[in-house]
Amino acid sequence: MQQVDYMAIADEAMSQIRKGAFLTVQAGDDLNVMTIGWASLGHIWGRPIMTILVRKSRHTFKIIEKTDEFTVSVPSVDMSEQLAFCGSESGRDHDKFKKCSMEIFPGKKVRTPVINVPGTHFECKIVYKSPMDPGNLVESYKHLYPQKDYHTIYYGEIVNSFAMIDEV
Repeated sequence: MQQVDYMAIADEAMSQIRKGAFLTVQAGDDLNVMTIGWASLGHIWGRPIMTILVRKSRHTFKIIEKTDEFTVSVPSVDMSEQLAFCGSESGRDHDKFKKCSMEIFPGKKVRTPVINVPGTHFECKIVYKSPMDPGNLVESYKHLYPQKDYHTIYYGEIVNSFAMIDEV
């Protein structure tokens, strides 16, 4: 495990996130992972911030609403099958970690675990969240929500970021 400057690897991480990354959330015994493809990395409020989006219809939403943190694992190896499964199946119906043979290990600065996969990992504390107001969304983006299942946007302060070359 090697500590990394989140901005030094931002372009590479964002390139992979567009293909898919894993969002992990935990509240008590409730643990779930889902695929994300929309996120951003930046500097807001004088802090390193990752923003993620979760729809209210997702099982992950019910868990993230009961916690103040999340982790994002950006794989550097081909995990297309696992990303497809975690993006199309619900944690209400499956233990996605077991179905995808994915191991986890404890976060270093958060309680939420991290997926044991080569790549870049972000541990984040939620500092702000906001449900989308469709009235504030430009008309040309509204086609992205045909069922009107708008996201809640979570702003997570990046409290730890690291790269793993080999599995833990």
